Amino acid sequence: MNALRNKRLGIAMGALLLVGIGVGGGVVIAQRMDGTPDMAADGGGEREILYWYDPMVPNERYPGPGKSSMNMETIPKYADEGGTSATPGVRIDPALTQNLGVRYATARRGDLEGDLSATAVVDYNERDIAVVQSRADGFVQRVYNRAPGDVIAAGAPLVDLLIPSWGGAQTEYLAVRRTGNTPLIQASRQRLVLMGMSEALIASIERSGRARNTITISTPTGGVIKTLGVRSGMSVAQGMNLAEINGLSTVWLNAAIPEALAGRLRVGQSVEVALAAFPGERFTGRLTALLPELVGDSRTVTGRIEMANRGGRLRPGMFGQITFGGGSTPALLVPTEAVIRTGERDIVMLALPEGRYQPAQVRIGREAGGQTEILAGLREGERIVASGQFLIDSEASLSGVVARPIGQAAAPAPAPRGRSVQ
Repeated sequence: MNALRNKRLGIAMGALLLVGIGVGGGVVIAQRMDGTPDMAADGGGEREILYWYDPMVPNERYPGPGKSSMNMETIPKYADEGGTSATPGVRIDPALTQNLGVRYATARRGDLEGDLSATAVVDYNERDIAVVQSRADGFVQRVYNRAPGDVIAAGAPLVDLLIPSWGGAQTEYLAVRRTGNTPLIQASRQRLVLMGMSEALIASIERSGRARNTITISTPTGGVIKTLGVRSGMSVAQGMNLAEINGLSTVWLNAAIPEALAGRLRVGQSVEVALAAFPGERFTGRLTALLPELVGDSRTVTGRIEMANRGGRLRPGMFGQITFGGGSTPALLVPTEAVIRTGERDIVMLALPEGRYQPAQVRIGREAGGQTEILAGLREGERIVASGQFLIDSEASLSGVVARPIGQAAAPAPAPRGRSVQ
């Protein structure tokens, strides 16, 4: 009898244990499905809920579960997820950051290279322009097969003009010369000068003793013809532009310099230039001007570099890379990719202990070689997120985490485990 009673008692206890396991499993599953807090793994206590909210409208808070103003189910905000003054930042599962490939970096002291690089385009030297004009009314007798874009040497003929008024004045001057009256000769010669005749033309008339009413207009300087306003058979008026010649002995390089770096440059400093048309060659120039107008679309200042154009190798329109020399200076550095630029401020994502993250506002300075100078808001040794910080920043924004102000830079904190950027 005792053995039979013990057997029946064991069967009843086993049945009760199975029912308890089933009910407990159902409770856990139900809790995980509806979003309510589950039991802590180590102590069996419930996680403390601060409030309920809709991730789509994180600023709205509710005392309990239900629908938000967007008609979405609210979710709980736990005390151990960050956002309080005692434990700043937002907590993210380390396994998630590992899957995202989050990389870390440390704010460190180092030397920031002083060289500044910028793109540049070769252009004409606008100070080396000669304008050829007609000095009297006349008619085009001949053009010398010129066209805009032609490169011509100094003294090359452009056009032959028939100027009737010059022929009569030259005949009178030759007649006065035969009188031998010096004052009259000087007055008649001065008249030719005032009519626009060159000294070379007057000397040619004196040597030959014959009047010349067809005059060849030549270029005063060598270069490229930018504009040409004469054609065969047309008439010209006094003061009319016949051609515009741009010299090629020197050229300009117009460099697009970022607004934040323009203050480092000084007019007169040397520049090294690498042109795509001549790989492996280095050219030198001199910064002659920083134009006062800012290019709004690219937020750049145009730097004008003047270069010698030996042999006419440098042609307007060529693309190049320029380097302004400068010494390296010590600075607090972080990887450039770690800085989040919002347009209104610059922030980095601090990597805090226990898998927490907090945005910190910083003031940045120069950039070079993939490194950015931190002027304020960060201290040496603080760990930051170098890759994946945009996702963490989005989570921090949804959780209502406030960025650390520049004036509250804390002492360096221990870093979480992860891959570091050297």
